[in-house]
Amino acid sequence: MTWDKLTPLLWSSMQETLYMTFWSSLISYIIGLPLGVLLVITRRSGIRPAPTFNAVLGVVINFLRSIPFIIMLALLFPVTRAVIGTAIGTKSIVFPLIISAFPYIARMVESSLDEVDQGIIEAAQSMGSNNWQIIWKVLLPEAVPSLVNGAAISITTILAYTAMASAAGGGGLGAVAIVKGLNVRKFDVMYSASLLLVALVQIITVFGGRLTRRLDHKHR
Repeated sequence: MTWDKLTPLLWSSMQETLYMTFWSSLISYIIGLPLGVLLVITRRSGIRPAPTFNAVLGVVINFLRSIPFIIMLALLFPVTRAVIGTAIGTKSIVFPLIISAFPYIARMVESSLDEVDQGIIEAAQSMGSNNWQIIWKVLLPEAVPSLVNGAAISITTILAYTAMASAAGGGGLGAVAIVKGLNVRKFDVMYSASLLLVALVQIITVFGGRLTRRLDHKHR
């Protein structure tokens, strides 16, 4: 394929990949961030202990995390069709991406909050801070560098999921690499799309790493 035809194809496919990654990451964080906070504060040693709730929530999150994305994609076909109106296409892939990503993000957030020094929380409690104040003024601010690093990892994972989504009618660079590249033996298309995916992952990783270091330096 000539560059005159390949360039517009790669550009439009990259836009589709970024669309899926952005919206699924944003909505997954809207769901996963509060769930991660709940996992931390409702454990026996948390600021709002609720062991039964914590155990049930943990089981649900672990169950959803254990299902490979490609299988989740197939299982959610009927639900995706009911919610979106179709089970194939770039926009429809966002829904299963969210369902697969938010449990992963919840655990990433939980891990980040676990790094907060317990002594800081106890100091806030001794000064009369209520639970909401501890969450918004202690837990989350103290964990910001780790949360940003976790976000970079989560976004690159979701980006990888978008490539797999091409197996179920999704668009983006993954679809170009497999459907319009590998399947028809156009290896220049396959390699070009794959290299673009690698470049996107590297950009997100480097940006996330630099932002984490900057925030960590300011935090200290």
